[in-house]
Amino acid sequence: MMRVLGLLLWGLAAVLGAAAPVQAQAAEDRRMVVVDDEGFGLGHVMLLDAPDVEVLGITTVTGNVWVNRATAMALKGVERMDRHVPVVPGATYPLVNSEVLTERWESLYGKLIWKGAWMRQWVEPTQQSTPPYHRADDPVDLPGGNPTARPSPEIAANFLLRMVHEHPGQVTIIAMGPLTNLALAQRLDPAFAGLAKELVYMGGSFNPRQMRAGVSADQFAREYVHSPRREFNARFDPEAASIVSRSPWRRITVVPADPATATELTPSLIARLRAVSPPAVAAWIGSLEPGFPMWDEIAAAIWLDPSIVTGRQNAFVDYDTQFGPGYGDTLSWNEGYQPGLGEQRAELVRTIDPNRLEALMLRLLARPARRQAGGGM
Repeated sequence: MMRVLGLLLWGLAAVLGAAAPVQAQAAEDRRMVVVDDEGFGLGHVMLLDAPDVEVLGITTVTGNVWVNRATAMALKGVERMDRHVPVVPGATYPLVNSEVLTERWESLYGKLIWKGAWMRQWVEPTQQSTPPYHRADDPVDLPGGNPTARPSPEIAANFLLRMVHEHPGQVTIIAMGPLTNLALAQRLDPAFAGLAKELVYMGGSFNPRQMRAGVSADQFAREYVHSPRREFNARFDPEAASIVSRSPWRRITVVPADPATATELTPSLIARLRAVSPPAVAAWIGSLEPGFPMWDEIAAAIWLDPSIVTGRQNAFVDYDTQFGPGYGDTLSWNEGYQPGLGEQRAELVRTIDPNRLEALMLRLLARPARRQAGGGM
């Protein structure tokens, strides 16, 4: 009997010993990412549902909404997905730009189509609803209820620094809003950018063209007819965008406005995404307003599956920080033509395959087994 028990224990040890390296390798193969954004959207869901991705945290920033509202939205999104991912509040205000300065700029140079947290009304009639206007310190009351979880007591810039120091050369930062948090982290620690594995950010604009028919598509594409180099994330905090663009990242991928004009969150796509999602997520997806391009979803998707990219270009990129008609506009040069003030080479995503994007979204959202694992990232 003892001999049989000994053989069983030996066999169990052998199995466990063989499994340990496999589990360790699986952990090593997981791609680490911090998501920096102004709320919570389908791009977050895609990254949280990706089987080989470890979301270390979500840092929030003011952009489309104030950071307190963005933080509540992210907490509610993580809670809805039954995940345990830290949500870390970031910058409330841009480095230099402000609502008053933006109003002054508009009085000199013309109206902006979208102003994010400073938006009070559309300049012209649109299919999109007018977002409610809030001040930075207004209490948050989200439709559908506020989250029960609390945000991290850390601040976003410190969290970003801590992650890249704890995992040098391993952390991708995917930024889908203004770049204020990243600029603050770089100013606090000049080693920040070089310690990250790479930066993928949604921002900037080069020469977008209308790629879809219909009123909704035209609403956003016609902005670029007279201002092809203007994009909201960079325009909201141009100084931060410039600092980040001139920081020594190992690799930079820019997802500008250009490829988004070929995409749209249509009622049909919303219905298909709802059909494959669990009830809590499906209910939230059903509340999303259709008609918008899928800016952030592209940023998440091209990192998850680079094969959706159909057109790339390399360039040196910076942003205009002079308070004039081009404030916040994208600047770019071929190699040898850049002014040499620290501009970094970046890979620009110019076009994507919208069908592959939608297929990836559907495939990732239809992963109930991973979602029901209790947040095991």
